[in-house]
Amino acid sequence: MHVRLSNPADDGVRDEFVRANAKATFFHLAGWGQVVESVMKHKRTDWLAFDGDELVGVLPLSICRSLRGKRNLISVPYGVYGGAVGRDSDVEAALFRAAESQAIDMGAGRLELRCQHDPGLDLPASDLYSTFIQDLPDTVEQVMLDMPKKARAEARKGRNRHGLVLEEGRWYLDDMVRLFHRNKRTLGSPALPLAWFRALMERFGSEAVVHEVRREGEPLSAVLSFRFRDQLLAYYSGSADNADRQYSASNFQYMALKEWAVEQGIRVFDLGRSRKGAGAFKFKVNQGLEPQDLHYRFRLVTDTELPSLNPSNPKTHKLQEAWRKLPLSVTTMLSTPASRFLP
Repeated sequence: MHVRLSNPADDGVRDEFVRANAKATFFHLAGWGQVVESVMKHKRTDWLAFDGDELVGVLPLSICRSLRGKRNLISVPYGVYGGAVGRDSDVEAALFRAAESQAIDMGAGRLELRCQHDPGLDLPASDLYSTFIQDLPDTVEQVMLDMPKKARAEARKGRNRHGLVLEEGRWYLDDMVRLFHRNKRTLGSPALPLAWFRALMERFGSEAVVHEVRREGEPLSAVLSFRFRDQLLAYYSGSADNADRQYSASNFQYMALKEWAVEQGIRVFDLGRSRKGAGAFKFKVNQGLEPQDLHYRFRLVTDTELPSLNPSNPKTHKLQEAWRKLPLSVTTMLSTPASRFLP
């Protein structure tokens, strides 16, 4: 077995391996790193493991610069899953050692591995996040029946009382981004630029789908999802002010999205990562999804502590408060440069 850095000529066989490996995720596809590099300017530096000529492991990585100019290796930026995936644990360990050596040689701040499953590495860990993944039923009718009583009542109210409908269309992307920016401003956090979303849509084609919840032609909420194998990952979303309070838009949206997924023959619904105890975490639990701990690991090189720029850190509260007070037009403009440093 030998391990080496990848090059663009490897992308095809690498994606074949990722689609066939049970532990690999959508974020392990070459396209994700390509968009990160083209839009956010973080250089791809993926590692591949080979047994002879056979590809047996992948570790997607990007070199990300911090505000202070320090370089970090992250697997993967702007994604919630990463780390090495291989034929076996020996392959994954070899990929980690290669990335660790790279991080040391370049004097990186840290090597960050956003693993969905426990990588078996004796490294500093973060327990901030859980993900929410659910098997889908065989029939559309069973989707609503499987929901907890309160969530089911809210979703039914959205459909029957308020006349909400879920529509699919790539042309709804601009609405989704606009609503996404509005919600991120409310949370006190920079969003991602429109160019990021357009690049994802272009790169992944039919694997990137946009749905919008509408009431009498008015957009209330929207979600950008990614199809991967038999899974649907509902990843980016946004909603109008008071859309949930007045019309139960989010309850309806995810119920209807699961119904759509069942119609498409999709077997697994992934509602993504949330910080433990946050509002989004509680919402997902109330939807009947069980939290599953994520296993993020950090190899600190020149850094002396884990990254702390997140809402759980009280030191970020003043930054959040200041961001909330800015006009939406200003936060939208500032999000483009800011998002480069928040991978």
